[in-house]
Amino acid sequence: MEPRSPRPSRDGPRTEPRPPGPAVAPAPGAPVPAPGHGGLRGWLFGRPYLLLTLTTMMWAGNAIAGRLAVGEISPMALTSLRWVIAAIVMGLVARREVIGALPLLMPRWRSILWMGALGFTAFNALFYIAAHHTSAVNLTIFQGAIPVMVLLGALAVYGTRIRLLQVVGMAVTFAGVAVVATRGEVATLLGLDFNIGDVWMLVACVFYSAYTLGLRNRPQVPGLAFFATMAAVAFATTLPLLAWEIAAGHVQWPTPKGWAILLYVGLFPSLLSQIFFIRGVELIGPGRAGLFVNLVPVFGAFLAVVLLGEPFHLFHAAALALVLGGIWLAERGRGRSA
Repeated sequence: MEPRSPRPSRDGPRTEPRPPGPAVAPAPGAPVPAPGHGGLRGWLFGRPYLLLTLTTMMWAGNAIAGRLAVGEISPMALTSLRWVIAAIVMGLVARREVIGALPLLMPRWRSILWMGALGFTAFNALFYIAAHHTSAVNLTIFQGAIPVMVLLGALAVYGTRIRLLQVVGMAVTFAGVAVVATRGEVATLLGLDFNIGDVWMLVACVFYSAYTLGLRNRPQVPGLAFFATMAAVAFATTLPLLAWEIAAGHVQWPTPKGWAILLYVGLFPSLLSQIFFIRGVELIGPGRAGLFVNLVPVFGAFLAVVLLGEPFHLFHAAALALVLGGIWLAERGRGRSA
């Protein structure tokens, strides 16, 4: 969820954080499908800030959908079927781009497989499991820590140089995560009495951070071709999880409300948000576009309170301030080191 550049640098071993969604940026010099020259589509696709704001609202809405899905569709069914929708639509829209990119994609099938399995399948599966145990407010605040996790991973994997201000930013962000996980109570930390949903969400964020680090060496193909391939891989790698859920007797196929949730997740967070993000990156660049990820926990907390009636405690406010403040500090440190 992943923040300020959705693609890795070509000038050195620096890997920059990305948004908490499975978005991919266009390959250098690769064309993005023409948005059209007139009508609503042309108007919308010429406004990057609106596109990116809508993108982050869709990502935040995924947490709301995850909570609403409880009792309406089981986690593995939701994870698998959402990628059915995205893969079918992208197969229709981007099949020519995918076919043209196959010579570059096939030699990298192993890395594509593990990236899809971690970033798209495992992240979302754990996300929806976590939604059965924790609040949407918590889900979105934890996602706000992904950019800092990526920064830390870049140090460990690639030896990326990190400035002091970035270290301070990481510490502040993780302090915010700790505040959420402990509900602001020291006794929770001392007794290791964590909400299991919060634990699953943290693990999911680690998986997505690993996926993001892998993007540094992704095949240099058009963004839509790569995303279409990843959607297909995500669906394929969800099948064992769905089979396990069926065999264990835990599967719940969608109720009428579950179908509505599935359509939202499949069309908006899984599909339209990715297209919008790719277009936004094309218009204003990955660095400026990536900054919009900071809106995800803000929108998520707002939507959770308004739509779900979830309580917003003082410790949530403190955690949100720490997470966003830590990201801001880390971003300033990165800018000075650029």
